Amino acid sequence: MKDLFTDDGLTAEELFGMGQGLTYNDFLVLPSFIDFPANDVLLECQLTRSIKLKAPFVSSPMDTVTEEQMAIAMALNGGIGIIHNNMSFEKQANAVAMVKRWRNGFILQPKVLSPDDTVRAVDDIKSTMGFCGIPITEGGKPHGKLLGLVCNKDVDYLSNRDVKLSEVMKKRENLTLGQAPINLETARKMLHEGKVGYLPIVDESDNLVMLCSRIDSQKSRDFPLASLDIKQQLLVGASMGTREDDKTRLAHLVKAGVDVIVLDSSQGNSSYQVEFIKYAKDLYPGLQIIAGNVVTQGQAKNLIDAGADALRVGMGSGSICITQEVMAVGRPQGTAVYRVAQYASQHGVPVIADGGIQNVGHIAKALTIGASTVMLGSLLAGTTETPGEYFYSNGTRLKKFRGMGSIDAMVQGGESGKRYLSEAQSIQVAQGVSGSVVDKGSAMKYAPYLHKGMQAPSTALRSFRRRLEGAENKATTTKRVFLVDRLRRPLSPDSPVFSCGYSTFASFELWKIVAILGCHRQADEYRQRADAGGLVF
Repeated sequence: MKDLFTDDGLTAEELFGMGQGLTYNDFLVLPSFIDFPANDVLLECQLTRSIKLKAPFVSSPMDTVTEEQMAIAMALNGGIGIIHNNMSFEKQANAVAMVKRWRNGFILQPKVLSPDDTVRAVDDIKSTMGFCGIPITEGGKPHGKLLGLVCNKDVDYLSNRDVKLSEVMKKRENLTLGQAPINLETARKMLHEGKVGYLPIVDESDNLVMLCSRIDSQKSRDFPLASLDIKQQLLVGASMGTREDDKTRLAHLVKAGVDVIVLDSSQGNSSYQVEFIKYAKDLYPGLQIIAGNVVTQGQAKNLIDAGADALRVGMGSGSICITQEVMAVGRPQGTAVYRVAQYASQHGVPVIADGGIQNVGHIAKALTIGASTVMLGSLLAGTTETPGEYFYSNGTRLKKFRGMGSIDAMVQGGESGKRYLSEAQSIQVAQGVSGSVVDKGSAMKYAPYLHKGMQAPSTALRSFRRRLEGAENKATTTKRVFLVDRLRRPLSPDSPVFSCGYSTFASFELWKIVAILGCHRQADEYRQRADAGGLVF
């Protein structure tokens, strides 16, 4: 008897093997049966080989999309922001440092002052770094003997800003202190019980070791999905070129604490990028590197062989990109994502779908056909956190939005031209355009909307996982776990697939896909085959 679930529609290989390039608008995914609410869907995914996110959203490294404010908003909501490089390396590194400072578990290198410094020094720190909880140490040494602490309330109403800190600081004997070694949970409990804003941590000689902040503790409570590193700081990425002077930029970004580097080029398959990946990996073995952009398996192979930890896929598919029209190169984005992911998955390398994302449905489709995350540019443009000022035109509140291949971007920053291998040309050929977008409000509200939209189980059908906690029948619930990590499993044209109308899941976890859609008999069969080694996971 014909199986109404698996025989209806086309497989992924049938769909993308027709010889025609497909965009996200060229196919749909058929729904099936569900028996759990959307809130039970988890969106965990791999950004790179070793960085995991709780939401598959990456803000694009465009100078009208991502600087420190957008990076903070994305990280707080489970994604990550990639700070653009169309600025000096000092400014970019400072933006990275601001994101890392925004939320700290323990502040391992707190800014300190000496008792002889004046209130003006506190003002300078507050204006440049955005905080005002400053330990006072002997001689102003970073890990010197703790003498006191100055907070905003100690200096806020002083009219004379030349008063020495020794006269206004809260002295050491009046402070609530933690004794090293101490864990973060204990430190936060002491902050709460002591009703203080800052907890200096000292060693047995009363030397300052680190600092813990009550505000950071509150942020942990308010943003449970936040993307954090092992130090409990927000994750942040930065883009850069691959020329000789970019080695200086790389050093500054690493020193600032960047978690991942995006090598920003419209054509990633170049000797520049291959050599730079090798250079960066030799110098900073633990640094995660996203390479690209690519649209073919051959391009992907060269960058993976060089050591790339993730690939950025897309060429000319962005809303303000005209590379396909001007340069006559590129590939329809659906086909590009599917084919590159097909190869990259065999090497454990995640794929980022970059370009062509116009709505939540496009995100779901990109993830369905192989992407691990999606890069968002136009969807985030016009939000409060994007760089630039709002202006009005015919009564509508707007913000500027431009492609990094636009003449405006290449002329203003100087670095954008490197992305298109044209920085030395006297005549610039535009591969992007400039425009304006309507005010979308804050990304702090827009990102949760995207998250909720992707939880809808009839459309969000990729790297999601059924919550197991509190399940009455854990054995049954386990069979509904969907895609723990698809990128560790190989995909080939004859891999098992599950038909979903005019598109299918390129499935290396067929039993999980079938199970989450309600076909439990087949799920059991495929799981047994997987356990017996019949399917590669």
